[in-house]
Amino acid sequence: MTAIRHSIRFLLNDREVELSEVSATRTLLDFLRLDRGLKGSKEGCAEGDCGACTVLVGRLAGDSLVYESVTACIRFIGSLDGCHVVTIEHLSGADGALHPVQQAMVAEHGSQCGFCTPGIVMSLYGLWMSRPNPGIAEIETALQGNLCRCTGYAPIVRAGQAISTYGAPANDRLVAERAQIIDRLRAMRDGTRVEVGEGRDRIIVPASVDDFAEIYAANPGATVVAGSTDVGLWVTKFMREIGPLVFIGGLEELRRIEEGPQGLRIGAGASYADAAEAVSRRYPALAGFWNRIGGQQVRNMGTVGGNIANGSPIGDTPPPFIALGAKLVLRRGERRREIDLEDFFVAYGAQDREAGEFVEQVIVPALPQGEFFAAYKISKRRDEDISAVCGAFRVALDSEGVATAARIAFGGMAATPKRARAVEAALVGKPWTAATVDAAVAAFTQDFAPISDMRASAAYRLLVAQNLLRRFLLETTGNAERLERGAA
Repeated sequence: MTAIRHSIRFLLNDREVELSEVSATRTLLDFLRLDRGLKGSKEGCAEGDCGACTVLVGRLAGDSLVYESVTACIRFIGSLDGCHVVTIEHLSGADGALHPVQQAMVAEHGSQCGFCTPGIVMSLYGLWMSRPNPGIAEIETALQGNLCRCTGYAPIVRAGQAISTYGAPANDRLVAERAQIIDRLRAMRDGTRVEVGEGRDRIIVPASVDDFAEIYAANPGATVVAGSTDVGLWVTKFMREIGPLVFIGGLEELRRIEEGPQGLRIGAGASYADAAEAVSRRYPALAGFWNRIGGQQVRNMGTVGGNIANGSPIGDTPPPFIALGAKLVLRRGERRREIDLEDFFVAYGAQDREAGEFVEQVIVPALPQGEFFAAYKISKRRDEDISAVCGAFRVALDSEGVATAARIAFGGMAATPKRARAVEAALVGKPWTAATVDAAVAAFTQDFAPISDMRASAAYRLLVAQNLLRRFLLETTGNAERLERGAA
């Protein structure tokens, strides 16, 4: 029988915190500001978009300790068991001087009103520890989730480049004290199940994946929380009662990624950041696409399985994974079943998932040699924005340039992520040419009847879908340069 502990334990800066009474939906930001008086982290948006509340959370990953920038406004306390939370109040240089990141921000005039500055400092801090001399692109990626109304970002980027001028990561306390911190966190992660509170205010942190399967089968009405990048908004924006909560972000078994000749097996608890390297290596067309999923904080928290399991019609990962022929492993208790990803989505808000059943693994096949594949995201803002339309395309050609197979999937065009089967049929057996594509785009109206909303009109969505297919043709036939120049 699994041992049970009735308290949540984590490190907050240099102190151990143990909580036996805490609301299931208590956010880390409220805990820091209201309970502990740590006011450096600010609330700007309460939805994980502005970055003003950014802190670092360190977690054990095998024998390593990994620090990641996260948004405290949508991170729940229950997800922190066995973690190290680092706020801006913990930063300091030698003899109490400014930390190198802070010194760089001052020297480069990277702060004006100062509201967003603590969050920016923490994002740069997380980057600097792993990349002491980052390039501009790396800095911009790390700051995707930090919004600033004052500076225009150029001084902040310069500050990011200058940090190592004022100190080396090896001298930073999070590096110098890492062995001690690892020991303290290992002592906290004692292999027990955590249960705190009762009824709808109950927090459960499973001891293992098997323990989670047992818990969820017995409590199918509970809300499963992995990264909380979606669930967090149910609380902060919609004020929903969502308890009891089962927190699975600390289950390393669910974060495993297996790579082999057949493709990838991605644990449903793997974050976008966890999966980025393997996905980009196996499917180069997704490298740039992957970095447009939220900001860096969202990619550190949000999970691949969560993006699929919540069934959103505008989730970013389902269209490319459907185009690649992905499958899901679903588990309830000890029973597992495998289904095609495209069959998982039944209707808006409904998935082929039984009560107490969860997504355990995503299986993404290797792209056969010689086939073409691409994915495109269309949004109002390039970075850190929700898709208006997300399209993924895959085509196989024979030696004569005739399409022998096609898989096309879209998000934002229907109530669920969906294949464009009529368009696929219009392409297969035809030469892969502009004439074929021009004839095939009319079939989009057979596949989709999109809606108009705040992100795009129905007419715009249909036109975008048609033009993305034309773009895919141009890129796969060597005419992308003409497209970029506007000549095609």
